[in-house]
Amino acid sequence: MDLKNSVALVTGGSAGIGRAIARSLKDAGAKVAITARGKERLEAAAKEMGVLAIHADSSKEADAQRAVKETIQKLGGLDILINNAGLGVFKPLLDISLEEFERTISTNLTGAMLMGREAAKHFAAQKHGNIINIGSTASHRGAPNGTAYYASKFALRGMTECWRYELRKHNIRVMLV
Repeated sequence: MDLKNSVALVTGGSAGIGRAIARSLKDAGAKVAITARGKERLEAAAKEMGVLAIHADSSKEADAQRAVKETIQKLGGLDILINNAGLGVFKPLLDISLEEFERTISTNLTGAMLMGREAAKHFAAQKHGNIINIGSTASHRGAPNGTAYYASKFALRGMTECWRYELRKHNIRVMLV
């Protein structure tokens, strides 16, 4: 796939896998926007890579809507969404709090849905687009202390498969990596 002049939005793009993805896209000639909750680290990463920083929490509906809209307005469109934002809480079932469980599901699953929905609206209108959800081998098996994280990745895998069938008619490719 030729990425030159394509526009990509990477959630959780200020560190780790997201930052590496953003850098690779930029190096391949794409125009790139990154989101993150941590404003200081986000701005430093964006400046270092020469990409657009959008301070946003993908698990908040208004932030997801704004991130997609701002990317389109400032970079001239949107071709690729990389749903990378994620976190992990690894505790035994007997010790995990409802807040920890809900925060993990909210970030890893709800955030991907909100960002995917907003990007898919734009992609359907332009009749093409790519949604790439960053998964984990945790989506294939359970493990001790994995209640929140593994559940979120199992669900992300299932949601990705649903979108693949649903969005195909709009020429939107949906993948899980």
